[in-house]
Amino acid sequence: MKLILMTHNVTLTNAIEQHILSKIDKLEHLDRWAINARVCIENDQTKAVEKQFKCSMRLAVPGPDLFAEDSETNLYAAIDLVTKKIEQQIRKRHSKAKALKHTDAAAGKRRRQSAEIAD
Repeated sequence: MKLILMTHNVTLTNAIEQHILSKIDKLEHLDRWAINARVCIENDQTKAVEKQFKCSMRLAVPGPDLFAEDSETNLYAAIDLVTKKIEQQIRKRHSKAKALKHTDAAAGKRRRQSAEIAD
């Protein structure tokens, strides 16, 4: 997966980059069809202390892209929460696809049973 990392008013340290890479690896494990991840981290000192660090993430996957953002006092906490939101979106998409497959299979089974009864 390709990673695009952007920063605004934040010095990108090796620790921050490694933290983001570890989170992206986890997302890649959940959805192997992910094409790229675009992560933007910002520090806005004009905002309240509780919302000083902002992290947004866009995960390009087949179909609609997944997007999440969060603001926190700590940059690492913002990254963790955004990753958690994207994880939930991946799981929801996966569950919907699984449910659709099961309803299609059940409908086919009902059709076969009704055809056997009619014979």
